[in-house]
Amino acid sequence: MPQHKNKTVAELPSLPVAGTVELRDDFLRSIGELADAAGVRLYIVGGYVRDFMRSAARKDLDFTVIGDALAFARCVAEHFSTKIVVYERFRTALVPIGDYQCEFVGTRKEEYTPESRKPIVSEGTLEDDLRRRDFTVNALAISVNASTYGELVDLFEGREDMERGLLCTPLDPVVTFSDDPLRMMRAARFASQLQYRVDPAALEAMTGMAQRITIVSQERITDEFLKILASPKPSTGLKILYDTGLMKYVFPEVHQLGGIELVQVGRQEYGHKDVFLHTLQVVDNVAAMSDNLWLRFAALMHDIAKPKTKRFVPGVGWTFHGHEEIGARWQDRIFRRMKLPLHHLAYVQRIVRLHQRPMVLVSEGVTESAVRRLAAHADDALVDLFTMCRADITSKNPQSVQRYLRNYDVVFSKVLDVQEKDRLRAFQSPVRGEEIMEVFGLKPSRTVGIIKHAIEEAILEGIIPNEYEAARAYMIEHKEEWLGGDGQNHND
Repeated sequence: MPQHKNKTVAELPSLPVAGTVELRDDFLRSIGELADAAGVRLYIVGGYVRDFMRSAARKDLDFTVIGDALAFARCVAEHFSTKIVVYERFRTALVPIGDYQCEFVGTRKEEYTPESRKPIVSEGTLEDDLRRRDFTVNALAISVNASTYGELVDLFEGREDMERGLLCTPLDPVVTFSDDPLRMMRAARFASQLQYRVDPAALEAMTGMAQRITIVSQERITDEFLKILASPKPSTGLKILYDTGLMKYVFPEVHQLGGIELVQVGRQEYGHKDVFLHTLQVVDNVAAMSDNLWLRFAALMHDIAKPKTKRFVPGVGWTFHGHEEIGARWQDRIFRRMKLPLHHLAYVQRIVRLHQRPMVLVSEGVTESAVRRLAAHADDALVDLFTMCRADITSKNPQSVQRYLRNYDVVFSKVLDVQEKDRLRAFQSPVRGEEIMEVFGLKPSRTVGIIKHAIEEAILEGIIPNEYEAARAYMIEHKEEWLGGDGQNHND
């Protein structure tokens, strides 16, 4: 075991202790023994401590080292024969050990200047380290040195706030949020994840400082936003972002969903439901049914273009014609601006574009050709699409809700029947382009694509089964018609 030029543990000054907790983790004891041998004082801090106090297990561990954090992290990596990732600029190191992800950092201060996008880091004490934390429930520390194993340091009444289910900042919230404006989004995220209330003083500071979120990188903002969506009840965090004005800067299209416009016709006022509040309920409904983050994102996006398409038609009321198509088209711009992973783009577009189609089938009648089209267009997102549709039922009338659910069940059952019968789960034209060119004497051209599409449409309409022989016969039968009636080749 290499020794480091630190004070011995006994020489370090004593720290205020708020009690002792029972840590029954042999791994933490072994890390503590390494700290003793290295002569450093070591505390586990942050989310692990918070969740330990809530009886929620986790494997990502943040350690604060009073001493040379990087030297100690290298010592740990050497002892466990594992790799180490060092972030020299911040004087931190990540050491993966089995299922554990251990991050080591020295006691430090972090400060942002009004113009900066990255923190200025300097050395500090354990109190400095805890003061720089975002919330008191994350500013708890537990010693893992042998002589003080399990001793809890709670300088800011974090345990009391945890019992109250309250998110308070260790310092004046203006100071805490000024040091790192992303903490305002973290308030919304922890409120969603933990179902805690945000301290009124913190909400007031967030409202007054909302624009300051614009100095934070888009990647960090998007990461927090997606964590809110992935929480058990996303509406909690999304509503905080909206109420404090943060949503206007974080996701302006969602911010614009809020509010109700009224139109006076004679003595009668006509309004529509608040699309933002409706969307929150839909997202929560999806969250209760699925952990699929991108289905939740699609739920957030499903009515995103309603403000753009909103029209009042006398005698009809408020309409939002085409909002699903426009909303789907907006997704490319949204994904790129928010730096979302583009491989999820097509899925979200598909859900947004099709989210009203099942109800249209209910209204117009469930024909096999319409069902075939829906199944083919939805493809592998079909089950998720119906989950989204069921979540979109937000009526307060239980009888109405049950009626809609039954209608969706009818449509979905019909889809499954048609899929089974026509083997549309892997639908593609049974006649390939090469064969079309051979039979018709064509070169690669637009005409080949038109003929192939006509065969696919015949299958989707139920005119012919999804079988090779039937499709080929149908192609031969319509050969002259598709070539313009003169039997001549038409190569574009």
